[in-house]
Amino acid sequence: MKSNQSGMIKPYSSQFSFIARVIDSLLIVVAVFIVACINDIDISFPGNIWLAGIGGSLIFQLIAEFSSLYGSWRAGKLRTEIKQIISCWVLAFLFCLAITILFVDLSLPNVSEFMLQWFPIGLVVLISWRVTLRLFLRLIRRKGFNSRTAAIVGTGALAQVVANRLSKSEWTGYKIHGYFDDRQKDKALTDVCRRSAGFDDVECESIGSFDSLVEKAESGELDCVFIALPMRAELRISQLLDRLANSTATVYVVPDLFVFELMHARSLDLDGVPAVSLIGDPINGWNGSLKRAEDIILSTLILSLIALPMMLIAMAIKLTSKGPVFFKQLRYGMDGKSIHVWKFRSMSVMENGDDFVQATKGDARITPVGAFLRRTSLDELPQFINVLQGQMSIVGPRPHAVSHNEEFRGKIKGYMRRHKIKPGITGWAQVNGWRGETDTLEKMEKRVEHDIQYIQAWSLWWDLKIIFSTVFKGFINPNAY
Repeated sequence: MKSNQSGMIKPYSSQFSFIARVIDSLLIVVAVFIVACINDIDISFPGNIWLAGIGGSLIFQLIAEFSSLYGSWRAGKLRTEIKQIISCWVLAFLFCLAITILFVDLSLPNVSEFMLQWFPIGLVVLISWRVTLRLFLRLIRRKGFNSRTAAIVGTGALAQVVANRLSKSEWTGYKIHGYFDDRQKDKALTDVCRRSAGFDDVECESIGSFDSLVEKAESGELDCVFIALPMRAELRISQLLDRLANSTATVYVVPDLFVFELMHARSLDLDGVPAVSLIGDPINGWNGSLKRAEDIILSTLILSLIALPMMLIAMAIKLTSKGPVFFKQLRYGMDGKSIHVWKFRSMSVMENGDDFVQATKGDARITPVGAFLRRTSLDELPQFINVLQGQMSIVGPRPHAVSHNEEFRGKIKGYMRRHKIKPGITGWAQVNGWRGETDTLEKMEKRVEHDIQYIQAWSLWWDLKIIFSTVFKGFINPNAY
């Protein structure tokens, strides 16, 4: 039987998740009291300080639940967990800030200073304890505590990929016990396999059989089994799963899907029948709710800040050229459905639909005020209304003209995949310089390439990074005409 030290935390995993929630909540309250002490604010109970701390904790917990922050992070990287914490805290703080702006007099003493100091102090304490916990777990796992003994079923390329990932991620505490494959049983464990997995102390010098694997699993020698067989081996996989059902080992089936170009692969339970989407909705479920919350909070804050500049822009447009202030362009939105995108009018014409001609350098249709608006992207500001309406997102692929969609969908592979999420005011392509005129196929290909990269690896942290980049380098671009 395996040593008890290997699983000293496993029986209490749910309790540790609860403890993590409690510590996060307490630290947010602690951050409030630190700020209160710095600014000599009254901390008597009951009081506004207590309300801010408890309210901030509850909002953080709600957002953290949406983003699965309190799931198992054994196989997750520290930087990914930190990004998740930052994303949750930024959204929670913005929500608290919005409430403060709406219901609290900002001219009151210490209110502004409190909000400005609470954010960084709260972020520091939340990240610090997570980093400390990770370092502690890494230390005890290196000493053999809280580890997991893993077996790999298969000896092909997929099995070697799994072994390589496990061995490189020693902080996860997974210890590779060996390879098992009935069709390769009793063969010597080759140097290639050893090097790919990065271990020399494998208990079995040869590849074990399924009988040996099941015996070890039932005896408690194995914590988990990674089945890494090709898709054509479904019968062998099914039979092995039936045999392993009598053990307490956790069994993972690693899908042999590397041959496909995955688009946020997700699982689906069809009344007990699992299915994996190879091309599906990249941002749905809790992620969709989280992104929508981000859009509502940020667009509300931004619109409150830009209301006056928008009024001045509207006056400038009305006084310098004939025509309406706003221009609604027909575009394709999520799932290819038509939407009308709001913009400040920057041209003397109102072209739309199939007769749309993209603006070029020195275009005579652009008004003097319109040239400035387009160059600085200020003509896009009304699209925050589209965001509040739920038709667009702050970050996402830029919506193209209908005529461009019909032209390029047959020329660029995967072009319409960019419509699997809501179009955005800014995006990964835009902050990397792929905006403005797309007069060549190559330019459009690069834009689509960046859009697909964003969709495939979306995260709330990446959204915040793109928004930050847009503020400093995304508004003014020489390619915007």
